[in-house]
Amino acid sequence: MIKSLLVANRGEIACRIFRTARRMNIRTVAVYSDADANARHVLEADEAWRLGPAPARHSYLDIAALLEAARASAAEAIHPGYGFLAENAEFADACLAAGLTFVGPPPAAIRAMGSKILAKTRMHAAGVPMLPGYAGTRQELAQLEHEAQSLGLPLIIKPAAGGGGKGMQIVRQRSELHSALAAARRLAESAFGDGALLLERYLAAPRHLEVQVFADTHGNFLHLGDRDCSIQRRHQKLIEEAPAPAAPTEVRERLRAAALVVAREIGYVSAGTVEFLFDGREFYFMEMNTRLQVEHTVTEAITGLDLVEWQLRVAAGERLPLGQHEVRLTGHAIEARVNAEDPARGFLPSAGRLSLLEWPLMESVRVDAGFGTGDTVPDNYDSLLGKVIAWAPTRAEAAARLASALTHTYCAGIASNEHWLARILRAPVSRGASQHCAAR
Repeated sequence: MIKSLLVANRGEIACRIFRTARRMNIRTVAVYSDADANARHVLEADEAWRLGPAPARHSYLDIAALLEAARASAAEAIHPGYGFLAENAEFADACLAAGLTFVGPPPAAIRAMGSKILAKTRMHAAGVPMLPGYAGTRQELAQLEHEAQSLGLPLIIKPAAGGGGKGMQIVRQRSELHSALAAARRLAESAFGDGALLLERYLAAPRHLEVQVFADTHGNFLHLGDRDCSIQRRHQKLIEEAPAPAAPTEVRERLRAAALVVAREIGYVSAGTVEFLFDGREFYFMEMNTRLQVEHTVTEAITGLDLVEWQLRVAAGERLPLGQHEVRLTGHAIEARVNAEDPARGFLPSAGRLSLLEWPLMESVRVDAGFGTGDTVPDNYDSLLGKVIAWAPTRAEAAARLASALTHTYCAGIASNEHWLARILRAPVSRGASQHCAAR
């Protein structure tokens, strides 16, 4: 088993990984930028090493600095968390070349899903359902415009190397097409250093369903059920739940089977999530996230499993602890992301000292937090303060319990969104399990 673990991340996810590592008697190593010198994840680790100045490119994205911290701290393994370098194949390669255990998938699997164009082409060949679209190698704007007109409108334009909804353009009128393609190309090049685009038929109100998969180095694959992440704002997930509500049994079985086809096709290892769009009749492959997801907590709540522990055991060469027939899914769980942002001002990010941040203490409610009273929220990174997760026997009970927990979350000193999230959970459209829910 791994004896010492460096987490190449910060905030909530670093604290969450440290919690499991401590339980497994693994020595923990934190890294930090100047903006995070007194952060909670730094204080919770057994030791901590400075990476550099506040900007991520000089700290959390600096591969050389991370490897030097691992060497200096005598860490045996690196867990990337999510975000930053979590889906960077070069980082995984560099860890392995330095003799470190990378707690995640093989670099080849990361690369296989790094380009949406290549991923969709490969999964289409494997028989995974796809939306009509264009994922070809000819990327001249004139060619893309021709392909778009052949597909018909409405359609969505996506950066091939993108994620998190960045750079996506929805085209409903032919007159918008030329300028939308040009804008998407500029955004793709600026945000991802890769101007390649793909086109897809646009679904006006799909549900966003995903399947948690796991694999080990011995050729064992399984799924841990499905999730629904349809409640989003500007393509960013806000509320996630497991299992996906009101999914027909036949669809649910095919969805999970398709996710395992994707994982096997690329020789996957560790925790991964295969994401699909569902139009009420059929589902379509969207992408695979080759890392632990923010919303892994709801899967843990309904399975009773610790996915970070599984990641660490698989990285150490162990077999998956359970077979598919031994996985049990019980009840319903919902997670809400509490962010430092102001809903009254267009969700403008907020930063500063937290004069108060009191998380709820309630039965069947879990909190994964990276901040508390007295901490300072920097303006350099993601605005996530923490996640509140509620479990109950039914979806309605879980939603009510989570809404109550959010109203018992108290934040002062900066703006935050917990009460807005509680209102979303209590809204009729959110309570209707069979409906697509999208917060605009």
